[in-house]
Amino acid sequence: MGSRYMTGTHRSCQQKDFITVEHYYCIDVFNDVIDCMLRELNDRFSEQTVELLILSSALGPRNSFKSFNIEDLCKLAKKFYLADFIPSDLKALEIELMYFQNDMRRLPCFKEITTLPQLCQQLVETTLVENYHLLYKLIRLVLTLLVSTATTEQTFSCMRIIKNRLQSTIADEFLDDFMILHIEREFANSIDNAEIIEEFKISKPCRVVG
Repeated sequence: MGSRYMTGTHRSCQQKDFITVEHYYCIDVFNDVIDCMLRELNDRFSEQTVELLILSSALGPRNSFKSFNIEDLCKLAKKFYLADFIPSDLKALEIELMYFQNDMRRLPCFKEITTLPQLCQQLVETTLVENYHLLYKLIRLVLTLLVSTATTEQTFSCMRIIKNRLQSTIADEFLDDFMILHIEREFANSIDNAEIIEEFKISKPCRVVG
């Protein structure tokens, strides 16, 4: 790895700089890959989305709530979930978070928690949700973030697949029907086609092509 990196036909006149093989792969190639990944991430996630994810991470219970940050959580509720919290709730949430910060370090029930679903479940099982109902509400809102994002991505992905395969000749109403079946395919696979045919025959006089 410490030998000189040679380009082209390895002739000395073609070599611009004296760099080692290690330097080429660790600096030139590695940096190019990182730059490419950063560009893709920046194109993929807006500044607002990144801020939302960063603020949401302040709820993370990993490593004994190491990321827990009251200021970030209040900002999260105020900036992204203002429709879910009235002004008095925001002040009450800040007070709840201060009390919770003491409880999460003091109570044994929070020691082994590593995920938000576990935290949400623990608040319910210990009835602490009665004391921290606004925190519980914020946790549930954050938990729906990943689900809603994944569902949206899945929907657009399905739409592209269906549109491409049908060469964009499908009407919007049929597109909606196909997308529902494709997105909810686990449920769709459990449907008995024979029952659908029988229901169709009963609903109105028609001709069923076998």
